[in-house]
Amino acid sequence: MSNLVVLAFDTEGGATSMLAEVGRMQKMQLIAVDDAATVIRHADGKVKVKQANSLVGAGAFGGAFWGMLIGLLFFAPWLGLAVGAITGALAGKASDIGVDDDFIKSVSAKLQPGTSAIFLMVREATTDKVLEDLRGIQGVTIIQTSLSHEAEERLREAFATPGREEVAA
Repeated sequence: MSNLVVLAFDTEGGATSMLAEVGRMQKMQLIAVDDAATVIRHADGKVKVKQANSLVGAGAFGGAFWGMLIGLLFFAPWLGLAVGAITGALAGKASDIGVDDDFIKSVSAKLQPGTSAIFLMVREATTDKVLEDLRGIQGVTIIQTSLSHEAEERLREAFATPGREEVAA
């Protein structure tokens, strides 16, 4: 089961930087994220929401492939491609899993101008190493989690700890 973690940052670039850090940790096999989204409220008040995974695009691509393949059987590959792409896109839109869009909108409405937030659906993590990597990141507020009280407190402590010094290799 995945856990939802929502973090707010006191800068516009904070959520994007955290997403890059999470991507780095995924490559190192320290964390597995099912879905992610970032919200940036620019200084002028405009909100930009970016979903990490587009189910509509993936559904359209898969549908187009299978539609064309089936279309070849009936000697109408282009018709099969078009019907498959439309069907796949609709299926991708209907199967909106991960972070709830309405929840993202409600949180983004509460963000102050010049700030950002990240929404993460974390499937699994090597907790001690992830917390070590996050230790001392400044300007972070935990908005909501589905973590246990103990795990959420450990996350709060990691963000509250002053920055660690990097060791030169």
